[in-house]
Amino acid sequence: MKYLFGLLVACLLATAAAAESAPDLLVQSVTHDVLELVRQDKDMQNGNSKKILALVEDKILPHFNFRHMTLLALGREGRQATPPQLAQLTDEFRSLLVRTYSKALTEYRNQEIVFKPFKGAPADTDVKVRTEVRQSGGKPVQIDYYLEKLPDGWKVYDVEVAGASLVTNYRSSFAQEIQKGGIDGLIRSLQSKNKSTPAAKAS
Repeated sequence: MKYLFGLLVACLLATAAAAESAPDLLVQSVTHDVLELVRQDKDMQNGNSKKILALVEDKILPHFNFRHMTLLALGREGRQATPPQLAQLTDEFRSLLVRTYSKALTEYRNQEIVFKPFKGAPADTDVKVRTEVRQSGGKPVQIDYYLEKLPDGWKVYDVEVAGASLVTNYRSSFAQEIQKGGIDGLIRSLQSKNKSTPAAKAS
């Protein structure tokens, strides 16, 4: 599973492109550039945290809607959160995903990405970009990206791996934390995870 998360990160980086691009072309064109960078950079493959985090900050973060992702992960429990609590939860969830993805980025190893025909229309504002990951000795894995068009461009708000949403997979654990300690309890839990999860190995 580790190699899959590494590849997932590399694909997610593909959303970092011009806001006016069609979402499928945007994913395809930048995927090529980013994967070439990862393939050629031995420091990142060996876990250089400084380079990896810089790449994540530059290429991923501006093109994700972390507030939407947090609301999806919270589900109906999100109704309990005050605006300040939601802002804090979004920051902590963002940090958790960034640290997880940064660590996983070092595990990408030349898997092939095949882009499926795009079924969106020019007027669409919510689309799915479908890809298939092919690897030697393993079955192909479907990875789908959900993007929404906002005033400042296309943003990723969810990713499905083999039909399972990475964002909503957090929903049950979030609900359990809220039942035990309320929204503040969930915030404390995320803070603890972020402190204990290394992003990547230092150079």
